Amino acid sequence: MDKKEIKSIVEGLLFAWGDPLDIKDISNVLQINEKELSTIMKEIIDDFDYNRRGLRIIKFNNFYQIGTRPEHYEWIKKLNNKKNTKNLSNASLETLSIIAYKQPIIKSDIEVIRGVRSDRAIETLIDKRLVKEVGRLDRTGRPILYGTTEDFLKYFGLESLDDLPPIEEFQIESTDDDSQ
Repeated sequence: MDKKEIKSIVEGLLFAWGDPLDIKDISNVLQINEKELSTIMKEIIDDFDYNRRGLRIIKFNNFYQIGTRPEHYEWIKKLNNKKNTKNLSNASLETLSIIAYKQPIIKSDIEVIRGVRSDRAIETLIDKRLVKEVGRLDRTGRPILYGTTEDFLKYFGLESLDDLPPIEEFQIESTDDDSQ
């Protein structure tokens, strides 16, 4: 099978599957090694980008998915008659940030950092598939450890957690009155 045919099949697989596909699964279907497939996937991504196609191949960790270009959102939104799903609250975004940077982390540690209960925020993040249970801490009560998901990476356009901006780049604003 030539490279052109492989690229065509990959596009079809990504389109038909809809959800992210692991490179291992694509490799098994095509019966080619992952290293060769990675090179071909890079070529497909570059081709989509160079030709400014309406679709793009999104890569995160070792997963690939076909999707629309973010710059076309305004036009695509016009077709959608359904009410937009509610955005994340500040509490949920704050909780998600803590989990992303400190994972794996237990709820009580999140609450110590935030200074408030986080049950509802964590529940919302799990419902939106941005956070998941990644294990249990081996201590009394066996508290749940939370971490981010592949959907988190996709939602924020990250290939891996290494792409998160360094936490040192953020200016932390004090909520205390420092004017005394």
